[in-house]
Amino acid sequence: MNTAPPSTPSPGRPPLLSLPEAQAKLFAALTPIAERERLPTFDALGRVLAADLVSPLDVPPHDNSSMDGYALRAADVAAAGTVLPVAQRIAAGQVGAELEPGTAARIFTGAPMPAGADAVVMQEDTEALEGGAVRIQLVPQPGQWVRARGEDVRSGTVTLPRGTRLTPQALGLAATVGAAEVDVVRRPRVALFSTGDELVMPGEPLPPGAIYNSNRTMLCALLQQLGCEVSDLGIVPDRLDATREALRSAAGAHDLILTSGGVSAGEEDHIKPAVQAEGRLEAMQLATKPGRPMVFGEIRHGGARPALFMGLPGNPVSSFLTFVLLVRPVLLALQGVPHREPRAQTLPAEFDWPKADRRREFLRARRTDTGGVEIFPNQSSGVLTSVFWGDGFVDNPPGQTIRRGDAVRFLPFTELLS
Repeated sequence: MNTAPPSTPSPGRPPLLSLPEAQAKLFAALTPIAERERLPTFDALGRVLAADLVSPLDVPPHDNSSMDGYALRAADVAAAGTVLPVAQRIAAGQVGAELEPGTAARIFTGAPMPAGADAVVMQEDTEALEGGAVRIQLVPQPGQWVRARGEDVRSGTVTLPRGTRLTPQALGLAATVGAAEVDVVRRPRVALFSTGDELVMPGEPLPPGAIYNSNRTMLCALLQQLGCEVSDLGIVPDRLDATREALRSAAGAHDLILTSGGVSAGEEDHIKPAVQAEGRLEAMQLATKPGRPMVFGEIRHGGARPALFMGLPGNPVSSFLTFVLLVRPVLLALQGVPHREPRAQTLPAEFDWPKADRRREFLRARRTDTGGVEIFPNQSSGVLTSVFWGDGFVDNPPGQTIRRGDAVRFLPFTELLS
């Protein structure tokens, strides 16, 4: 890679904010959701724990066998070929009698170890003999094939901490410690609308100069994927009074108002003056490409808690990128999920990127069958095909060119959308 010096910002333009600086501003402005709900664990997929889940028991609750085989005292088998009488049979869910010295117990996976036994020999290393005896073909070690009580979870420990998003694995762990119900944070309530007289909904006739509104569908799906309750307020006309009315009507019942379009400095862009009139606004120029213009603030509504406001750029790729980099972390933080930087992969570039930019670039890309990464030929912020085609972004630092074979930082969409 070659590094070129970044250019100087234009006079009169606010300084560009790095992504961490923008995230810090947003995190400082939000108030986490305090309301919680109690749900059956079976129905809590994707929700966020509102309180620590403490285990009331050891898991497993008793020493048990991890194999089908024979439980015995290791000291009773001094040499391979030792024959022991089989004194009892213990299946999973049964509790055996204390094992007498010099005997073995037929045991099955998950069954509690009988008192006195300290090892299991799996059945492949034994030979069942007539008359109810077994030949042990190897010398066992104490603890062999035994799952110890509490080796997974100890009673009284925090099994799942507050702020955990409940994945299938987390729900399985909650069930393991006997949690039939869990306390979760209320779902974020988000009002969504678009601005622009040029926008038409899919299925309607497309007049000259109009475009179909892809952002509304895309953003709604992204919000639903994060478990939000979404109120779709449609397309707001490019008028200041209509924009103010939409903000007022949304503020009282929502944690976040999310818009796309209308955040630049054009005469028909009314988001910024409308938010200023109805609450508080801060405009940001992000040091990212695409996705530079963005606004955030809050909309006040009587005595209710103000609704957080975020206005995304109108170009669809810019809107998508800004959502995954800034809106998603905000929605998780509202629910008390600790912020975690997405995990990147280092891959060889299978492309050239000869022109450096002063901003941090996010190039639509996908991994190749040869173990590298390639980029979409058209990196315009209006080409939504590139996001569908790709499976992540090449995260290119400011002032950086890329030559084929260079190591680049690849951010999978799976890290940015989960």
